[in-house]
Amino acid sequence: MSDQEDILATAAGWLAEGETVALATVVETWGSSPRPAGSNLAVTASGRMAGSVSGGCIEGAVAEAARKTMAEGTPQLLDFGISDERAWEVGLACGGKLKVFVEKLEGERVA
Repeated sequence: MSDQEDILATAAGWLAEGETVALATVVETWGSSPRPAGSNLAVTASGRMAGSVSGGCIEGAVAEAARKTMAEGTPQLLDFGISDERAWEVGLACGGKLKVFVEKLEGERVA
């Protein structure tokens, strides 16, 4: 079982337990990005998480967006980025961008 399949299986298990679950998926990257397109993060309303879409402050922002998506039911497309110039200022080798799609999962969507 791949990491992605494991995250989806974990999300399906949480749904089966009656949890409200959102799934975040990296849909696009450019430049420096810790995780490739297709990477997932599953988040529950109770605060459980499995997987990763980036790390650091981006992961926290995605988890917060997932909570909003679970509450409102509206999917979101999040856009994060840092320029090469700003990256140098904070000690990174280069900048990068990523887009993350966040959706609330329903029982029939994950199996």
